Amino acid sequence: MDPPITEISDGDTTWRFDRSFLTSNWTCIWGRGCLGILPYPAAELGQGCCSIGADLDGDDEARLIGALASTLDPARFEYHATAVEGGVFGDATRSSTRVVDGACIFLNRTGFGGGAGCALHLAAIDSGESPIDFKPSVCWQLPIKVDWEPGDDATEIATVRGWTRGDWGAEGDTMAWCCTEGTQAYVGDRPVIESMAGELDAIVGPEVYLELLRRLHH
Repeated sequence: MDPPITEISDGDTTWRFDRSFLTSNWTCIWGRGCLGILPYPAAELGQGCCSIGADLDGDDEARLIGALASTLDPARFEYHATAVEGGVFGDATRSSTRVVDGACIFLNRTGFGGGAGCALHLAAIDSGESPIDFKPSVCWQLPIKVDWEPGDDATEIATVRGWTRGDWGAEGDTMAWCCTEGTQAYVGDRPVIESMAGELDAIVGPEVYLELLRRLHH
């Protein structure tokens, strides 16, 4: 059965929103029982969905992440010395972040004195900035997924929905869990359209977001 869709046209883009997910009370439970995406439940590792390197969206994003990495405070970046020695990218193509000791190089592990979690995220908070401006796009958008397809007359159709196991590729078949499945992560105190307002606004633009908010609140 197809999910209920709200459609909003914005010039050359037709946005199609999955109302079921956006009106749900999903929330990220990293550090609060998240089982992670390894082939076995591993809540105690605190890796969440950072067990693999983040795919980067082209050269511009790679340059941004590389530049930001060079500014991170060693006291707040557990793998600072490792980054200085060998960089933060998975390989010379700079298409993903590097995996070190079984997870993304930017992930401060549980128990690190400077704070567990993404070093880029922590740096944004320390600077009074939005993590959206510091993290790879795939990281700050999760678990929102946007599917692009061509429309009529050089237009595009963008479907905004929640991630599924299939979106993870081969890893999805063996992951301990996918946070948008089951009920464990559906414990938020407000709908996704509000709790991820900043992310949705950044993805679709303020005018489309406000129109979406108006429609889904009716």
